[in-house]
Amino acid sequence: MDTTMTPAISFSSVRKTFGDVVALNGLDFAAPRGSVTVLLGPNGAGKTTTVRLTTGAMKPDFGAISVLGLDPQTDGDEVRARVGVVPPKPAFYDQLSGWENLKFAATIFEADEAQARDAAARFAIDDALDQDVGGYSTGMRTRLALARAVLHDPEVLLLDEPTAGLDPESSRAVLGLISDIAGRGRTIVMCTHLLHEAEGIADQVILMEEGEVRASGHPEDLANRYMADPVVIIDAEDRASLRFISELDGVLAVRDDGALHVTLDTTDRIPDLVIELVKRGVRPTRVEPIRPTLEDLYFEMQRAHRETG
Repeated sequence: MDTTMTPAISFSSVRKTFGDVVALNGLDFAAPRGSVTVLLGPNGAGKTTTVRLTTGAMKPDFGAISVLGLDPQTDGDEVRARVGVVPPKPAFYDQLSGWENLKFAATIFEADEAQARDAAARFAIDDALDQDVGGYSTGMRTRLALARAVLHDPEVLLLDEPTAGLDPESSRAVLGLISDIAGRGRTIVMCTHLLHEAEGIADQVILMEEGEVRASGHPEDLANRYMADPVVIIDAEDRASLRFISELDGVLAVRDDGALHVTLDTTDRIPDLVIELVKRGVRPTRVEPIRPTLEDLYFEMQRAHRETG
């Protein structure tokens, strides 16, 4: 079997309950090898349960899970040896130093001290390794958790809310390091409810809610599916000269929000629209097609599913 063609992770009809609470309700998704998959959804959507099932820390009530071609329930030790995990609240031996924590992890993963040192340097925590972890800030603990997760060069990296509790500067640094890891061909699955974290990183976005997949795909494909009509911002030296714009071919809607937000039937209309404005004596100062953000997309997907549900 050509393993390069099989997903790094696949869930098929996976159900997981905790008493009367349904955490996952027939979850189906696949994370291709070498990709960045972002599980996006509100707290309680089932993202953390998905991570725990992936590592074999939990057993599904029903359904099949495959990680690198292995079953986490029967091949858990091998799965965990090839996967790195960063939980939202990483646990350490707080009375030990950062270096002692990393050395302990290296022993478990059969990695050497050089690999541990390299991982610490990559996440800029090497200068604090002599300090007891109990005195670390939240950002330092996250960096140490990332170093610990990658010191054995895992094929899959699972990140559950990796920037939880971090200040903006630390969050930006962590996301940049995640992008660097993704660029090395590793498979990353990141759980988040913060939309900006997935922006520019995700190869695939999976919108989860109530333990189910509501929508999935590449961000651009999802934008085309849920936000098919493009919007362009138009302004002019004399804004009153734009009052006729709603009458032009291809214009579906116009919203005045300081500048005009003009909804078109296709972006192919933009050059002709500009030409027509100039013909009518308008002096445009701004013609800016809007690229939907994941935040725009998220709320549009939510709205669409509420209407169809």
